[in-house]
Amino acid sequence: MVQLGTERVTLNDFIAALQGSAIQLPKAATDKVAASHDFLKDFAGQKLIYGINTGFGPMAQYKINQKDILQLQYNLIRSHSSGSGNIMTPQLAKAVMIARLNSLLQGYSGVHPELTQLLADMINKDVIACIFEHGGVGASGDLVQLAHLGLGLIGEGELWYEGSLQPAAEVFKKAGLTPLSIHIREGLAIINGTSAMTGIGLLNIHRAKKLLDWSLILSALTNELMEAYNDHYSVELNQVKHHIGQNKIAAMFRQVLEGSKLIRSRSEHLYNPDNIKHDVFEDKVQEYYSLRCVTQVLGPVYDTLAHAEETVINELNSANDNPIVDVANNNIFHGGNFHGDYVSLEMDKVKIAITKLSMLSERQLNYLLNSKLNLKFPPFVNLGVFGLNFGMQGVQFTATSTVAENQTLSFPMYVHSIPNNNDNQDIVSMGTNAALITKKVIDNSFEVLAIQAMSLMQAVDYIKYQDRLAPATRTVYDAIRSFFPVFVEDTPKYKDIQAVKNYLEQNMPVNF
Repeated sequence: MVQLGTERVTLNDFIAALQGSAIQLPKAATDKVAASHDFLKDFAGQKLIYGINTGFGPMAQYKINQKDILQLQYNLIRSHSSGSGNIMTPQLAKAVMIARLNSLLQGYSGVHPELTQLLADMINKDVIACIFEHGGVGASGDLVQLAHLGLGLIGEGELWYEGSLQPAAEVFKKAGLTPLSIHIREGLAIINGTSAMTGIGLLNIHRAKKLLDWSLILSALTNELMEAYNDHYSVELNQVKHHIGQNKIAAMFRQVLEGSKLIRSRSEHLYNPDNIKHDVFEDKVQEYYSLRCVTQVLGPVYDTLAHAEETVINELNSANDNPIVDVANNNIFHGGNFHGDYVSLEMDKVKIAITKLSMLSERQLNYLLNSKLNLKFPPFVNLGVFGLNFGMQGVQFTATSTVAENQTLSFPMYVHSIPNNNDNQDIVSMGTNAALITKKVIDNSFEVLAIQAMSLMQAVDYIKYQDRLAPATRTVYDAIRSFFPVFVEDTPKYKDIQAVKNYLEQNMPVNF
């Protein structure tokens, strides 16, 4: 059970609701919503209030007759249901709905409690909005995406239900729900907010954190196989750099590699006079950067995700529409809380950080597959006949091209404002675009790490180091090998990539 609207909702709460925990609306939250609605209804009687008795955007100068104010809200939802491109997956759309519900429950939107209860009921019954990816510019809110949410709420368009898109009117009957009736400003309150970028953004952060954990453990396994020295992730080396992320990653690295029989001590091997009698050493005195600079590369990723989580959770727990109905101060305030710059900037930072993570993975993969670099494994960790068999040669192309796509996708959306809406929206955030592109980068990175993991499995079997691995990396080896067995002869690998990717997405490597 997840409660929304009173206590600060955390990322764990959000993910629990997304994964099926029932949403509960505390009485304190619904009372705030009711008080806000009653105040707005009374306050707006003899006043000019944007979006209540005026048009919208550049047409706000036109006063709306009293007899048309409810129709105005329906017109807003229908006219802005103009999305295109791919339809969001039910998971993404559900994330949007949870984010919108929590914002409305703050009690500053003037909506009727019927709306918040209906949203909660739909989420709990897995009745999910049909939302298109393309449309919103993220400034007067995620107008187009949230209009499609509103369209479903009023019983029009389509809804996801029982695994397929179905006419909304039919879904309401099947689920035993009643479509929303407009009371005063529900149309504007539904669409005028940052909940599409926020919902997608929070799911991105959750998945990115899982990627970080997997990148760390695959980096640790790479260091094990190369019998690297232990000082590059030591307390002593990392604590002289005063970055939280670097020291967190170093601590996690030590945890993962605890008990390894492969990692070497520099003090024992290179600080011992008996071991340094040669003028030229076959072993590298220092490993390649992709092995020994893991804490410095993944540390900024950790810090970026931590800051992004705090920022986007702040947005989740905010009232982000316009105007703000302030019962405590007996007033209504007009402004721009629907502007998505906070989320847009964080999504751009996250996608840049995850792109760098995928670049680290690709470099470690290249090192493992290139026998002239590692001087330990056959080319492409080929366990078959050289020339006749190809090992992991084919999949490296996929990893390389996918990382290249990430690098191109990392151009920021945050600085790519285009004025629109007759220049009323003259500077915009493009926040939902930023969140969706970040999702693509994360999707890509899971593919790259899956290929890296497959290659590491082959390397372990070539050198037969299973019993010398740390318990944590051995657990990962055993788990992946349970469905991706060692191979010698060439077979198509596309289904294996998908299977390993699914495993990485659905599981955590260790309990950090």
